[in-house]
Amino acid sequence: MWNLIGFGLVVLIIVIFFAIIIVIYNSLIKLQNGVEGSWSQINVQLERRSDLIDNLVETVKGYAAHEKTTFQEVAQARSNLNNAETVKENEKADNILTGTLKSLFAVAENYPELKADENFLELQDQLSATEDKIAQYREFYNEIVLTYNNKREVFPNNILANFFNFEEAEYFEHEAGEVPKVDF
Repeated sequence: MWNLIGFGLVVLIIVIFFAIIIVIYNSLIKLQNGVEGSWSQINVQLERRSDLIDNLVETVKGYAAHEKTTFQEVAQARSNLNNAETVKENEKADNILTGTLKSLFAVAENYPELKADENFLELQDQLSATEDKIAQYREFYNEIVLTYNNKREVFPNNILANFFNFEEAEYFEHEAGEVPKVDF
């Protein structure tokens, strides 16, 4: 009789142990998927911004074709962002692109007829809205990264996270400074 109770307790402990492992593993998977899903939302907005910038550059070129250096810098920064693969590469390319956009808007500032162009104004509004979305998605992404990283670093989760190779997620930070002003 006592042997049967002892055996039952051992089985119960094993079942509880595996249940805890399953719960921890599943919670890490859900958070990891949340990080990836949130990153894909940022990527969509970065691609949208890239397309808007291309259209904006073409519009400005129509008025200021001699500003080749500025256009080349924006094109290179845009290309770097489009080719970035990791969060850190995207972060660096995004910060460089923000700087080159300031130059582009400085050029546009010198052309009053450009500032009145309806296409330019529409692109400017869309770019501003996209910048706001990127900031919102960046904030959400960084919050879920914090939650995920905390979850994978606390005991006993850290043991399972290391065993199942759950890697630390990277934050997507924006360089301190001004976002390019897109209104005239």
